[in-house]
Amino acid sequence: MKLVRFGDPGQESPGLLDAEGRMRDLSGVLPDINGAALAPSSLARLRGLDPHSLPIVPAGTRLGPPLAGIGKIVCIGLNYADHAREASLPIPQEPIVFMKAQTAICGPHDAIVLPPGSEKTDWELELVIAIGTTARRVAVGDALGHVAGYMTGLDMSERYWQLERGGQWTKGKSFDTFAPIGPWLATADEVGKPGELPMRLAVNGDRMQDSNTANMIFNPAQIISYVSGLMTLQPGDLIFTGTPAGVGMGMTPQRYLRAGERIDAGIAGLGEQQHTIVAD
Repeated sequence: MKLVRFGDPGQESPGLLDAEGRMRDLSGVLPDINGAALAPSSLARLRGLDPHSLPIVPAGTRLGPPLAGIGKIVCIGLNYADHAREASLPIPQEPIVFMKAQTAICGPHDAIVLPPGSEKTDWELELVIAIGTTARRVAVGDALGHVAGYMTGLDMSERYWQLERGGQWTKGKSFDTFAPIGPWLATADEVGKPGELPMRLAVNGDRMQDSNTANMIFNPAQIISYVSGLMTLQPGDLIFTGTPAGVGMGMTPQRYLRAGERIDAGIAGLGEQQHTIVAD
């Protein structure tokens, strides 16, 4: 299944995509797509529905973040060797973990807002994991059984605040609109092999990132197992799994985003995002 949320910001309703790619309204079936809705029993109930029995959502309706009530946003840094090299940093021997604020979440076509005075806002396309069942100290072989689904995500990063103001990376990665997700949450059975997905990102039509999740240093199962040993993962938590090479910081000269520019990004099977960059 491909689950969506649609409507005005803060007032989104739950939905799904039918076989023809049309949005169908799920608000008569469940209150929202949140951690509780990602439980195996809830997803099984949704799979049993006939999508054509659900109301059609008018074309052009805004798509919001496909998950509500998000708990933790855990992120993995430098998880592609080529990205570590372009950042002139050593290839990690174990996952680098940091967090993003929940208030950074926005929809797949919403504007991305530059922080006041930003000079170094950068892009990072990432596979996002949505946790469906509680995971605490799980083995690698059991880890994917705790996944409800996957999404396209951007880990937007203001490099000045991330790297030049001291402290943790979280400071440069938690501004409002710095965690777009969607357009849909594809359930794990829909995705199949999350470690074999082509991914690409363009700025103003120029291809910047062109890679595959197969190039991760630590694959999704390893990441979930590792993180669940540090903290209990709960339904509705998200894990951003890292970005490949092609970010602005890695270019010579470095290239950062300015108001009026456009990002187009997507991961195979997980849909496309389009964002305009705007000033605060």
